Amino acid sequence: MTATARLDLLSLTPNGFADLRRLAERSGADAQDAGLDPILLELVRLRASQLNGCGFCTGLHARQALEHGESQQRLDELPDWATSFRFAAHERAALLLAESVTLLPGGRVPDEHYREAQAHFDEPQLAHLLWTISLINTFNRLAISTALPRG
Repeated sequence: MTATARLDLLSLTPNGFADLRRLAERSGADAQDAGLDPILLELVRLRASQLNGCGFCTGLHARQALEHGESQQRLDELPDWATSFRFAAHERAALLLAESVTLLPGGRVPDEHYREAQAHFDEPQLAHLLWTISLINTFNRLAISTALPRG
């Protein structure tokens, strides 16, 4: 069964959607300026989208990761990043933070998860990671609540 979009959010709220897209684009550029790898940013976006069950964003960020040079093998192993040897320590820290912010275990981001990210990223990078994670969660929730078809 194919889901039909509930409403055309883009047409109904073009300014809000455009503002959110500009914020995400600016945030992504700033994150790269702060020294964050675009592949890492796509992995974080993809993992949050997987956790949220957003097929549209999962497809989009998998394609974008591949365009940045990510391997299909690592994308295939992303759901099991914690047990895969293919992810470096800083990637694991970013993915752990992404999962914690997305799922909010116990209603918060555990201190140990935040400290793990702090061990690998300076304050500007950590701030940009948090923006990246928060923005993809916003996009995921908008796509899911409007039943946006998988793209």
